[in-house]
Amino acid sequence: MRLMLALIWLLHWLPLPLLGRIGEAIGSLLFAAMKTRRAITLTNLALCMPERSDAERERIAHRHFQAYARSVLERGLLWWASEARLRRLIVYEPQEPLTAMPAGPVILLCPHFVCLDVAATATMLHLSACSIYTRQKNKVFDEALRKGRTRFRPNKLFSRGEGIKPIIRAMRGGLPFFMLPDMDFGAKDAEFVPFFGVPAATLTAPARIAAAVGAKVVPVVATYLPNYQGWKIRYYPAWENYPGDDVVVATQRMNAFIEERVLEAPAEYFWTHKRFKTRPPGVPSVYRKRAESNNESNGEDGSGDVLLGD
Repeated sequence: MRLMLALIWLLHWLPLPLLGRIGEAIGSLLFAAMKTRRAITLTNLALCMPERSDAERERIAHRHFQAYARSVLERGLLWWASEARLRRLIVYEPQEPLTAMPAGPVILLCPHFVCLDVAATATMLHLSACSIYTRQKNKVFDEALRKGRTRFRPNKLFSRGEGIKPIIRAMRGGLPFFMLPDMDFGAKDAEFVPFFGVPAATLTAPARIAAAVGAKVVPVVATYLPNYQGWKIRYYPAWENYPGDDVVVATQRMNAFIEERVLEAPAEYFWTHKRFKTRPPGVPSVYRKRAESNNESNGEDGSGDVLLGD
């Protein structure tokens, strides 16, 4: 891992168009080599986009591997490039992000697109925040990740095991909560609500926290600019009348919003994650058949994969 980080550090000096193309070339190799991850990706796409042909979903999957591998190399820019260089590569919408922040507690809701670390860094250039942090298995990578996420401004990173109380205290103290809401962490504190029509164990925490502290929810999504020009960070208007009286309805509303953003940039959503790993009682796994057909087992969620196993 030290060698890999050293390589990412060296590569961050390259012009972004060259760095991006190198990342995409690595992604193409990974798409060919990582059969289990490819199977997970194609399963997710088949469930979420059944109206598309097999060939079209294959193309989206291939582009996703390219986009994700590119994002890993581009973390070198986020961790080590100068603030001036980053500001040249980031396009904000609105141009001044702080104008998107309503008064009072705020949840910055950031779905799992491959550029989510860009969204975090872009936000950090303007304000401090708090977030829930999952410790990485590799200590060297873990340290680099923590330093990268706190390099410009002090940010509070809480472990998932600490629960939600430290987050609520930090929000009441004036820190926005940068939240990643759309991964499968099991049935605890989740509801099965549709994601592209498929029941998905979805955290209800955004709605519950918003209700507990009276927070406004401001979605933020980072995507690639065309022609390797950098990244676009869009802060959406704060949701009105959220969460309302029904947590499940509020959670459905969140998933519907994420679906709309996915359809705008389908190759950039995090399809290599087992989004439908947790199934309703009595419903079989949607992944087992493909995994067994490939005669591979890299762990429950492929966490042994360095590039694709966040």
